[in-house]
Amino acid sequence: MKAPAFDQIVDAIGEKRYKHILRVTETAEKLAKIHGVDVEKARTAALFHDICKYKDNARLWKEAERLNVKDLDSFKAFPQVLHAYVAAEAARVDYGIEDEEILRAIRYHTTGTENMSPVEEVVFLADYLEPMRNFDGVDDLRKKAEADLKEAMAASLQGNLLFLIKQGTAVHLDTVRCYNDYMEK
Repeated sequence: MKAPAFDQIVDAIGEKRYKHILRVTETAEKLAKIHGVDVEKARTAALFHDICKYKDNARLWKEAERLNVKDLDSFKAFPQVLHAYVAAEAARVDYGIEDEEILRAIRYHTTGTENMSPVEEVVFLADYLEPMRNFDGVDDLRKKAEADLKEAMAASLQGNLLFLIKQGTAVHLDTVRCYNDYMEK
């Protein structure tokens, strides 16, 4: 794996986003240790999860094209999700990460998806529950995440889905699939 040039990444995403990445990484490491999940995989995915959440939206679309992100037109309805797919491809192409579990954790950290592995769950929850997140019920969700990943995933997805519906926002199909998957478990 080639080490990312973090100074260039910080310039592209901003100091605030970079600090978020560090908090998510710390949270992912903590959750991975609690649940016996591969800490290095969780850490790597967390470090890469937002490296393409650029301040410049045009750059995101150019990077998506350069990296041949599949079904690019489908992201026009969900531009807030595109950075995760671009980050996964950048991790693979530019930094040599080949582990599919890490790449999936990066790709689905925003939406979730069906059949998530524990590493994917840890990164999703770490992003959703990192210490600077502040919404009703976040402390209860953090406790749930420390006790049971699956229960925390179900509760987080339910809360996120309700939020998106109240906002009148379209819901990405991966989020719906993920929600249904956890409700069936």
